[in-house]
Amino acid sequence: MGIQVMTSQELARKVMNKEPLFILDVRNERDFQDWKIEGRNFQYLNVPYFELLDGVEEILGQLPKEMQVLVVCAKEGSSVMVAEMLSEAGLDVFYLQGGMKAWSEHLEPVKIGDLQNGGELYQFVRPGKGCLSYMIISGGEAALIDATRMTESYLDFANKRDAKITHVFDTHLHADHISGGRSIAEQTGAKYWLPPKDAAEVTFNYLPLENGNRITVGETAMEINALYSPGHTIGSTSFIVDQQYLLSGDILFIDSIGRPDLAGMAEDWVSDLRESLYVRYRELARELIVLPAHFMHIDELNEDGTVSAALGALFTHNHGLNVEDEAQFRAMVTENLPPQPNAYQEIRKTNMGMLKPDKDAQREMEIGPNRCAIR
Repeated sequence: MGIQVMTSQELARKVMNKEPLFILDVRNERDFQDWKIEGRNFQYLNVPYFELLDGVEEILGQLPKEMQVLVVCAKEGSSVMVAEMLSEAGLDVFYLQGGMKAWSEHLEPVKIGDLQNGGELYQFVRPGKGCLSYMIISGGEAALIDATRMTESYLDFANKRDAKITHVFDTHLHADHISGGRSIAEQTGAKYWLPPKDAAEVTFNYLPLENGNRITVGETAMEINALYSPGHTIGSTSFIVDQQYLLSGDILFIDSIGRPDLAGMAEDWVSDLRESLYVRYRELARELIVLPAHFMHIDELNEDGTVSAALGALFTHNHGLNVEDEAQFRAMVTENLPPQPNAYQEIRKTNMGMLKPDKDAQREMEIGPNRCAIR
């Protein structure tokens, strides 16, 4: 028996492989209810660590003997303390290295598929935050879409594949997480693209990402075609990649649709949202594989750990695409908005270049679940 450490990468593999795990979360109840580590075969017990300062005897009967037990807290320290007490009581336990802050920042790259004329498409899954970003590699060049602030993960990944990042895109001005796009462009000399209708207040230079833009990556001239699809924001832009994939940003998810209110414009933008989903998207090939910028819950992960589905399947199964009455659609969207993301106004201003928080402040701003979808 003893205490062992589990990294966020090891935990991510358990999530994607649907392995069983028992999590003892020692944060306070409100934080646990708001945001926890999700897994299909995970079980949970939430006991704030301050209730365990005098010992763990009262919870020993609630912990399984046949499953791995992982102790989790915000930053690591409290979970180490509790894990040590459980170890002394005879249990074989783990603690999560870096706590929920480390879990929030972990990126897990998963291959989506090969491109028609050579090259590959990867999805970076951020299981602790529900963010999805993408790297297209073709002919020794790479393009990034909706990168998070964990820039080293992308740079290392491209470097290991001998690819130079030449283009960086944000499908829209993000409000739930801090974009790493501009930082990566500055570090690599890549071109940074942003929809101009989302960029009215930005303080930096960018290339205007507009409907009809055709950008090539690598010697094979793999094309990224921009499709203006407002609704989540007024500038939201999707991408059709290699005539196979639809990168939908935060307009369309696997099990929901995007919220239009994070700039305070829900009533104004709901019509744009409907037109993007019910007109623009319905003109596209049903065989396109939808790759969104977020997922809402763990059940949206496929068997291989990716988050994707055919557009035709979503037109059949996604309720947000099957409300034919316009008034009913408007009511569904405006009356079912979840709580807004933590610090979303500060995050928007950071992504505009108006605020420059340090690394610790950026972490704090992003703490909490993803809330980009209509319930």
